[in-house]
Amino acid sequence: MLGTEAEERVADWSFANDVTLCQIQISAGLLPHSINLNCMSTSTGNLYLSCSQCENKRWSNAVLTDSSARLRLNDTVYPVNLTRVTDPSELDRAWGARVTKLNTLSAPATAPPPIDTSRPDHWWSFRVVSR
Repeated sequence: MLGTEAEERVADWSFANDVTLCQIQISAGLLPHSINLNCMSTSTGNLYLSCSQCENKRWSNAVLTDSSARLRLNDTVYPVNLTRVTDPSELDRAWGARVTKLNTLSAPATAPPPIDTSRPDHWWSFRVVSR
């Protein structure tokens, strides 16, 4: 993954809400696998990645086995760990951050849902932690 490697761990990911999409690189078999995803920070600076119908996606299943990843925001690459969130309260916070971000961006990559949209049951989120 191209970009300048971050030298310090990140505690507050709020700046990620200024980036339309982030890119992650994971190990999935013999070769690295990269994908562009929506990423969103809560008001407290916690970062999440999410996807719809994740149970059928290669990247999300690979992360369940090996949580280490590289995350690129703009031109900076951050070593991170990804952990699937299963707690409904935390999933709702991640979903709320997504809805807020998409409704704030001037040109979101996907159409923003209405502010009061409930989290779909098929929606997965992953907590991103700097390492």
